[in-house]
Amino acid sequence: MTEAKPASTMRSLERAIDVLEVLEASRTPLRLSEVARRAGLHVATTQRILGVLEARGRVEQDGSGYRTGVAMLFGAHAYLASNPVAVAAPLVLQQLATATGLTASVFVAAGDSRAVVARVEGKNPLRYVLPIGERLPLHLGAGKVLAAHMDAAELAALLVRVGDLSHADGAPIAPTELTDELTTIRQQGWSYSVDERVVGAASVAAPVVQADGRCIAAIQVAGPSSYPAFENPDTLSVEVRQAAAALSARLG
Repeated sequence: MTEAKPASTMRSLERAIDVLEVLEASRTPLRLSEVARRAGLHVATTQRILGVLEARGRVEQDGSGYRTGVAMLFGAHAYLASNPVAVAAPLVLQQLATATGLTASVFVAAGDSRAVVARVEGKNPLRYVLPIGERLPLHLGAGKVLAAHMDAAELAALLVRVGDLSHADGAPIAPTELTDELTTIRQQGWSYSVDERVVGAASVAAPVVQADGRCIAAIQVAGPSSYPAFENPDTLSVEVRQAAAALSARLG
């Protein structure tokens, strides 16, 4: 029998993860005091944790503050090389991008967010940069496909944590409006979004559902909202849903 780790050891691990998540969420380096404040830790505790993480290459610092370190890339590469969805997706995405002319992507949920784990550019590429691993919302764009498959309690908790909901142009989203839309998305099996996360962009997405009914990813095509294919999203959704089914089949 494996001996249980002492509570203090587990708490130290949790605090280290809290610190890393603070740095991951920040787009700029942070001072020690700011890392401590955002992580809810004492400065001295935070400094010890940062010291250990820095020694392991997970954190770097200079005159501007602390940021995630280059060794974090090793973990990201290992994930992309071993995760079944990330490994199986490129071929399906290539076929989808060729068929539609749009950028094809696959997203997986991670807590209150989603992340791109694979992407293939179409002949009409996105007009903005969206790197693999970028943290994106669940209540906008392709994220709604993932949110639509959350149970009622999970969704309610997500909406509380997110707080005020709005589109890229600042237009507010009523929680009841969103929950009604998510119900429709789950029933019809796909979503259509325009100007939600980025003004001037549109997307069609579908869930990648396994045999047991679990939604493990969302597959999407996206591009300029003026692109002719978006004039008939119902037709475009057929291509996307077929791609989602093909990816599910590849995953067994």
